[in-house]
Amino acid sequence: MPRPPPIPLVVIGGSAGALDGLMRLVADLPGDFPAAVLVVIHLPPDQPSLLPELLHSAGPLPARAAVDGEPVQAGQVYVAPPDHHLLVGPDRLQLSRGPRENRSRPSIDVLFRSAAYTHGGHVAGVLLSGMQDDGTSGLWAIKQFAGTAIVQHPEEATYPDMPLSAIRLVEVDDILPVREMGARLSGWVNTLGAREGGERMDDAERRRVELELGIAAEDNAFGAGILNQGPLSPFTCPECHGVMVQLKEGAHTRFRCHTGHSFTSSTLMSGVRQMVEDSLWSTVRALEEQVMLLEHLGKHLREAGQLDEADRLERETREALQRSELLRRVAVRKEPPP
Repeated sequence: MPRPPPIPLVVIGGSAGALDGLMRLVADLPGDFPAAVLVVIHLPPDQPSLLPELLHSAGPLPARAAVDGEPVQAGQVYVAPPDHHLLVGPDRLQLSRGPRENRSRPSIDVLFRSAAYTHGGHVAGVLLSGMQDDGTSGLWAIKQFAGTAIVQHPEEATYPDMPLSAIRLVEVDDILPVREMGARLSGWVNTLGAREGGERMDDAERRRVELELGIAAEDNAFGAGILNQGPLSPFTCPECHGVMVQLKEGAHTRFRCHTGHSFTSSTLMSGVRQMVEDSLWSTVRALEEQVMLLEHLGKHLREAGQLDEADRLERETREALQRSELLRRVAVRKEPPP
C-alpha cells in the first residue's frame, strides 16, 4: 500500500522582536487549520518559557511545549522548550541537547532542516524578526526539498537581520507583513495536492543533511565523519576550539566543528570577537595576579634587607601594571591595540 502523504507542517522561527508578530500570525490561523505548527524562538536556556501559554491564548489553535516522542497532529502548535533543539520525524517530535547551532539551542536551522528532510514539499517555513542569521540555512534546505519559504518584510521587522539574510541567500517565495501570513498559509495548505515534485537536493547534499540532523539529535559528529563533508577551515571553533569544516549551500557558506557546533559566517565572526575579548580579559587577570605576587615577594625581600632585589621586583611590578592597564583599555575599546 502506498504511504499517505505526510501531515503538512508550518515551521516558524524568530528571535529578537519576533514575539508580537508570532502572536499575530498564530491568531490569524483558523481553528480547523489542517497543518501542525512548530515554533522555535531563541530563549534564555536557564529560565522557564511562557511562550506556549501566550500562543495558546492568542488564537484558536491549542499550543503547548513540545514533548519528546509525541505524535505530530494537525491543528496543534508545538513550541521548542528552552535549551533543547526541536526536530520532527515522519510522524513524531524529538527533543535533544545536541551541540548549539549559531550559538543557540533551540536552533531555527535544526527545526527547519529536519522538517524539510522528513516532509519535503509539505513544509512551509516562516522566518520572523531576529538578529544575525539563524534560519537562513534551514530555509535553504526547505527550498531544496521543494517546500515553501516565507519571510517577514524587513521594513516591518523590529530586527531585520534574519529576514534580510534569508532574502539575500535563499530564493524565498514571499516577503510579507505578518498580517498577510495567515491567509497565505491557509491558501498554501489548501493547494498542497496540486504542487508535487520540484526537489533540488542531490544525493550528496541529502546525506550531509541527514548527518547534520544526526548531530543535532546527539550523534557523535566526529564519528559520523563531519570533517569529510568539505574543506577544512583555517579557523577554530569559538565554542570548543575544535577543527572546523566549511559547508557550502548555494551562495551560503557555513562552518561546523568536529564536536558538532555550527556557525554561519556572521555568527562565527561574532564568536571570534567574543573569544578575542575573553582572551584579553584573561590576560589582564593573569597580569594582575602577577602584580599581586610581585608585591608580596617584594615586601618580604625589603623586610629581609634584600633591597636591590626588592627594587628589581618593584620595577617589574610597575611594568606589569602598565601592560595590564594597556590591555584593559584595549578590551574596553578605549585605546587601539599597539
